[in-house]
Amino acid sequence: MSQTAGSGHDLAYSEPEKIKSLDAEFLSGRRFPYQEDMSLVEDVDLLAATPGEDINWLEDIQLLEEDGVPAVFDRYSNSFLKIYFPIPEGREDEIARKVLVTHLQSGGSYGIQLKEIHTKFPQPELGPWVEGSRTVGSNWKAPVLEGWERPAGH
Repeated sequence: MSQTAGSGHDLAYSEPEKIKSLDAEFLSGRRFPYQEDMSLVEDVDLLAATPGEDINWLEDIQLLEEDGVPAVFDRYSNSFLKIYFPIPEGREDEIARKVLVTHLQSGGSYGIQLKEIHTKFPQPELGPWVEGSRTVGSNWKAPVLEGWERPAGH
C-alpha cells in the first residue's frame, strides 16, 4: 500500500504486527522447565498450595488450548501458559492446575513480576501460594515522567 504525502511523493507503509494473544513465553522471553517436564509438577500438593484452604479458586482452572497447544490461563498476567509435555487422559485439569500453581509459586508469572514496581499496598510478592513470601508495595510512589512538571495551579 502507499499513501500520498503533501509533496506528491508516495510513501510506502505497512501495518504493524497484530498480537492476538499473549502467552507467558512472550512476556518473559523464555520457556519455563515446568512447561516441558511433567515430573516437575507431579508432586505439587494442590490442597496445601491453596490459599486459605479454599479450593473454589482451583475449580475455575482447567486445561485450555492456545495456538493448538494445551495451556492454562494465568489471570495474574492475563496470559496463557502453554504445556509442552503429554498430559495423561483424565488428568487434564489436575495437570493444568499443578502447572499454574508451580508458575505462581516460582514467581514466573509476569503479573507477579510487576508487583515490585506497581503494587500500591503491602502484599506478599508471591501471593498467598508461598508462605513467608516477602512483602512488596509498602513504599509505592506514583511514577513521574522525567522532565514533566505538574501544571501551575494543580
